[in-house]
Amino acid sequence: MKYTQEINNKVLKLHFEGDLIGENNGPEVVELANDAIANGVTHCMLNISDVRYINSSGIGVLITLLTKFRNKNGDLYIIKPSDHVNKLLIMTKLQAIFNIAQSEEEALQKIR
Repeated sequence: MKYTQEINNKVLKLHFEGDLIGENNGPEVVELANDAIANGVTHCMLNISDVRYINSSGIGVLITLLTKFRNKNGDLYIIKPSDHVNKLLIMTKLQAIFNIAQSEEEALQKIR
């Protein structure tokens, strides 16, 4: 998996591409979130529109990120999940706990 990051107005923007296999990149992504939170970031927008596959460890990474931001009175917004990921979120009933937006603009409106 490849990812890019950007911090703007206390919002961490992450864009994931490829396969989200938690044991491969999970610890690195969680550490990145920890650093952002330590620097005052309160929300995360996670664009996963280019994620082809996600395994249970990848779901664990998403839940870990969600928990970290909510514990700091912030939140995690999943931006435009791919069809595969969206079906998985529905099957596992996780769409009920995640904030899902179809664009960054929609997520930013919810943040403010």
